[in-house]
Amino acid sequence: MVNIITELAKYVMILCLAVYTLLGFQLVRREEEGKRAALWAQDFLLFIMHLTGNGILYLSTGNEKVLCFYGMQVFAFLIFLLLQRIFYPRSDKLLNHNLLLLLSVGLLMLARLSFDKAQRQFQIAVLAGLLTFIIPWIIRKAGRLRDLYWIYGAGGLMTLAAVLIIGNTSFGARLSLTIYDVTIQPSEFVKILFVFFVAGMLYETQDLKRVAVTTCAAAAHVLVLVLSRDLGGALIFFVTYLVMLYVAARQPLYFLAGLGAGCAASFVAWKLFAHVQARVLAWSDPFSVIEEEGYQITQSLFAIGTGGWFGLGLGQGMPAKIPVVEEDFIFSAIAEEMGILFAVLLIFVYLCCFYMILNIAMCLKDAYYKLVALGLGTLMIFQVFLSIGGVIKFIPSTGVTLPFISYGGSSLLSMFAVWAIVQGMYLKRGDEVAENEKEKEQEQRKKK
Repeated sequence: MVNIITELAKYVMILCLAVYTLLGFQLVRREEEGKRAALWAQDFLLFIMHLTGNGILYLSTGNEKVLCFYGMQVFAFLIFLLLQRIFYPRSDKLLNHNLLLLLSVGLLMLARLSFDKAQRQFQIAVLAGLLTFIIPWIIRKAGRLRDLYWIYGAGGLMTLAAVLIIGNTSFGARLSLTIYDVTIQPSEFVKILFVFFVAGMLYETQDLKRVAVTTCAAAAHVLVLVLSRDLGGALIFFVTYLVMLYVAARQPLYFLAGLGAGCAASFVAWKLFAHVQARVLAWSDPFSVIEEEGYQITQSLFAIGTGGWFGLGLGQGMPAKIPVVEEDFIFSAIAEEMGILFAVLLIFVYLCCFYMILNIAMCLKDAYYKLVALGLGTLMIFQVFLSIGGVIKFIPSTGVTLPFISYGGSSLLSMFAVWAIVQGMYLKRGDEVAENEKEKEQEQRKKK
């Protein structure tokens, strides 16, 4: 009986996510007046999918803690939505829904893989949700953020340098610092400071001198990350800067020169670092080294292929065979048990978020915040690309987490911060629209 229910449940979850995703893209293009019914429908689908997944997890494990954990999640989600309506009634509801959907999928899969890690992830999510309530207010009210760009750049670079010198080594790379028994990965937060730094440098002028100085500073960030062997982080910084520079300066030559420099740097890194060579070998021909370098990626491919379009059902697969599955390869576990179709729909949810961020950036009048929104959107979607691309053998694995889904406190906190900053910009756009309407009303009164 449990097998039958599990089999039916995976189709219910796929259908819910498909309709949810379709409504999401429709909501981006609709006017505010026509969004209410679709948003309520998304709420309903989100909670039905969440209930179905946790119900199946309980039936497959018989662990009563799953029900308690599910209840805490529902309570936290409802409180989050309620507080958003109270403190930020004009916030983008679709952004809130996408955040909760991705987080719920991540917590569900983590509870399936490691219940202890799921509980820790939930605790961090609650803390992040509370802390980030203040960020939209800061974005709306603080007018001098753009003047602190050198502080962002210098502070971020010094933090990365500290990790290089005294950081903890994990999987051959220096990624984290331990402070009072708390381990954090600073690059997750520095990338946000980096976006603010680049925007501050380029929003007013893009002459050759300013571009050269900014490029040198960006190159210093990337170089420190490369020396720390955090190549996934280095790629995110590099691509984010390249996109922001191209949009700010509108010079194709800069973009092409950046691509050329990136290709040359990648070749040098491949020649210099043994672990880069190992990852390239595992990507190019994993089955020839299946017992060593290629073991992780081959297990990932086996899991995805075994799951097929509709998945084996939650709790029916063997995702634990994939090393570090909770952090780097959670997308493989999702594809195996929930299906490739479900996994593809998750990609569309990320694309919907990126589309929304670009839409917000285009509507903002302030050039500084335009660049910030573009940079944050780029680093988010490129991180998704690196994570999923490595899992499906499209590119060499870089060890990058999947936003809001993979296990990792620093990654989750930084993504919450990105979400809060984008919400602040959405509210700022609303303030600009309200100011324009007031100005028009005043002009009409003067004419009368």
